[in-house]
Amino acid sequence: MKGKIPISQYLKFAVIGLVTGIANGLFGSGGGTIVVPAMVLLLKEEEHVAHATAISIILPLTLVSAFIYVSNSYIDWNLTVKTMLGGIVGGYLGAKLLNVCPSHVLRKIFAVFIIAAAVRMII
Repeated sequence: MKGKIPISQYLKFAVIGLVTGIANGLFGSGGGTIVVPAMVLLLKEEEHVAHATAISIILPLTLVSAFIYVSNSYIDWNLTVKTMLGGIVGGYLGAKLLNVCPSHVLRKIFAVFIIAAAVRMII
């Protein structure tokens, strides 16, 4: 059984959660780009665990954000339906690949996605 968790650790959890939730709600995505590095760097979590845990953190945040987006009529349901099946298949394949991808490769792939997103936003 693990020892008592210090209050400073709970503060890290709260700050990571708050920043992740704000990013996810504000941008419609991006929570994973914050929470994964935060778990690895600040909480010293293993890379695979951080990526897998990020999904379970992002799901409830996404549901809350989606509810607000729906209530403001921001969602294009036609586009949602057209892309959902590919997203489901991609999510399944990505989860399977996570099991066989070494941490150093996973870190590099994740970095490429973050850099590509940053470049796209700047250009």
